Amino acid sequence: MSERREDGRAGGDNRDGAHDEEAEAVSQFVERFASQLVEAGMTRMPARVFAALLASEEGVMSSAELGAQLKVSPAAVSGAIRYLTQVDMASREREPGSRRERYRVQGNQWYETLTSRDSVLRRWQTTLRDGVEQFGLDTPQGRRINETLEFFNFVEHELAAMMERWAKYKAEHLSP
Repeated sequence: MSERREDGRAGGDNRDGAHDEEAEAVSQFVERFASQLVEAGMTRMPARVFAALLASEEGVMSSAELGAQLKVSPAAVSGAIRYLTQVDMASREREPGSRRERYRVQGNQWYETLTSRDSVLRRWQTTLRDGVEQFGLDTPQGRRINETLEFFNFVEHELAAMMERWAKYKAEHLSP
């Protein structure tokens, strides 16, 4: 007769129990980090998929693996991946010898995500400059728009300096 675990399912050897505990720990991390990403403004499903990819051993999972782990439909995974690839937080790749796609999160995704925002910041700055010219600094809206422009100028400068410091820090502390 097979043993029963605390959850009532048939038990196997200790390795299965260790695997279940590891899977539960991963699930708890994924849900906790995803909740924090949602609190910061990310949509829930992309947050869960991103956290699952981040917590996976290889940083790569198939749609089926993501769906099974997160207990969601393939359509939910597909929509989340579409969002994550659009914002450069994940990438698609083909499984060798297969038509199936896998989804990957890089270790440097935050760096890549932030540096890809430079073009967005520059577009905003151009539009804001146009707004300042249109309304003039002698109007309340012109002054508000100019303050926003100056903020983004500051952020752009600080972001570039911060990325340089990060590259140095990473080389000193995280080299293989």
